[in-house]
Amino acid sequence: MKVRHVLGISGGKDSAALAIYLKDNYPELDIEYYTCDTGKELQQTYQLIDDLQIYLEKEIKVLKAAERSHLDPFDHFIKYKGQFLPSSFNRWCTKDLKLAPFEEWVGNDLVVSYVGIRGDEDREGYISHKPNIQSIFPFRRNIWSEDVISKVLKNANISFLQNAYPKYLAGSELERVIAISSELLSQRFRQDDKLEALLNIDIKAFNKVVFDYLRGTTYPLAYADRYPLLNDDNVIVRNDVFKMLEDSGVGVPDYYKSIDFEIDGHKGKYARSRSGCYFCFYQQRIEWVWLYEQHPDLFYKAMEYEKDGYTWGQNESLVELIKPERIAQIKKEYLLRKAAKAPKSPYLLDILDESEGEGCAACFI
Repeated sequence: MKVRHVLGISGGKDSAALAIYLKDNYPELDIEYYTCDTGKELQQTYQLIDDLQIYLEKEIKVLKAAERSHLDPFDHFIKYKGQFLPSSFNRWCTKDLKLAPFEEWVGNDLVVSYVGIRGDEDREGYISHKPNIQSIFPFRRNIWSEDVISKVLKNANISFLQNAYPKYLAGSELERVIAISSELLSQRFRQDDKLEALLNIDIKAFNKVVFDYLRGTTYPLAYADRYPLLNDDNVIVRNDVFKMLEDSGVGVPDYYKSIDFEIDGHKGKYARSRSGCYFCFYQQRIEWVWLYEQHPDLFYKAMEYEKDGYTWGQNESLVELIKPERIAQIKKEYLLRKAAKAPKSPYLLDILDESEGEGCAACFI
């Protein structure tokens, strides 16, 4: 049975680096690349996708929600929803503009979906509820999704682990695995503790045991005879991502590169921390200031969506945010928060105090 391998390109650094990593290290994987275009990305996002297509020597399929509409995807849905803006409490933009077109594209095919969550990030990412879609995280020590791990490591599976591991380990390492796998999960010994202990012994052996388990399930990889990522024990972190982008010639999008600013004689740096829509509600206030000062045309377009009490930020409209005294306050507060942290690279990501995830693009499956 054919299994499709797919990778969603958000226009951000991590998904782009993952595409480069898999092409360079696993050319035998016939990966299909796609991107979900909301119509509201920065121009640099589209440029990154174009540059990446050249490097991959493959088309990146553009998926659009409401394709028959005369409006772009976001404007189609904002009109349909009566100007109700998306927010962290109601992420309809992710559901309608990203996930829906993706799931329509793959249909009922068996799909392995590669997600660019790095080894230095503490988050899981979106896991599809559709049984024909399986997520894999190549940049992490643990490439498997939470739903797979919870099944493999449950207490009822102890005998499976003890029978499977001798095929891949021997001697003292096998003895340690048998002891760890014998211990029941409890408040004292949680699933994460057990996972970490097994990975510390041998990542490749753990991957092979999980793959053996999957053969008895309906996950897409149950239908694969072999899987090259079982032998991948690399852990990719932020600096590795930037290096891959630069070394490949694809390059780092300009919006990640910090720009100097000065307020009351004090100097600082700001930039954008994520890909995705230019009006992403996950932006920090300093990033809205960056948008206003670097792309005022886009800022004013974002401002036009704020009506009938709906605003992008909680308790503050964009009209209020760009008052000179408010911009000065935002910059001063930002500098105060960063006073103890010196930047390590030309990218703002080194000095943000919030996760630099790729916005709703991080929900690519």
